[in-house]
Amino acid sequence: MQPIEFDEVVQRITQANPRYHRDAYFFVREGLDHAQRRVTKNGKELPRHVTAHELLDGLRHYGLEQYGPMTITVLAEWGVTQCEDLGEIVFQMIEAQLFSKTETDQREDFKGGYKFHDAFCEPFLPRKPATSEEPTAPESARV
Repeated sequence: MQPIEFDEVVQRITQANPRYHRDAYFFVREGLDHAQRRVTKNGKELPRHVTAHELLDGLRHYGLEQYGPMTITVLAEWGVTQCEDLGEIVFQMIEAQLFSKTETDQREDFKGGYKFHDAFCEPFLPRKPATSEEPTAPESARV
């Protein structure tokens, strides 16, 4: 049996279903590696299956590391605008035997993971300055 060539399989997936850009599949694969390192204490344990929640968290961190404030724009360019899109890519890769799953893994696990704006934009928005918690005295009470 010949080893599966990731690039060739992704090409077949995107030809059959061009909804997502091929780079989105590479992003998910690299994000899975990142997620596995995060959950196995930075690679000090053997890799293990990650849950959808762990994968989404890993993809968020990986995207922010790779693309910073452009993450949401890059993902949108690839057709990825919500966590459900990431789940769809994962399951297309499972169906193509690039990834494996447990009996309990399902597409619905990716629903409502996080809002892309919250995950990819808010970390770069300016913080509101801290306000003084002490009430100010009325003008007439000031000396």
